Amino acid sequence: MSDYDNTNRGILGRNDRKTLDTHPDFSGSINMEGKDYWLSGWVKERKDGSGRFFSLTVKPKDGAAAAPRQSAAKADLDDDIPF
Repeated sequence: MSDYDNTNRGILGRNDRKTLDTHPDFSGSINMEGKDYWLSGWVKERKDGSGRFFSLTVKPKDGAAAAPRQSAAKADLDDDIPF
């Protein structure tokens, strides 16, 4: 076991397995506050053409997705009113 603390650190490298344009250009992992996440990055061009930037996404490694949000309309139908 390493004595190095990787909390709040990550790594991002070129995605060698990219086969579609929608796949990330870079991939890796990051630890935030003791939890591990997958990190994906795409190189994008600014709309005005003035330069490039990274667009990033973070997903939990444990596979647990965020609970789906219930729409306000559906939430209104779940009450106990019988009519």
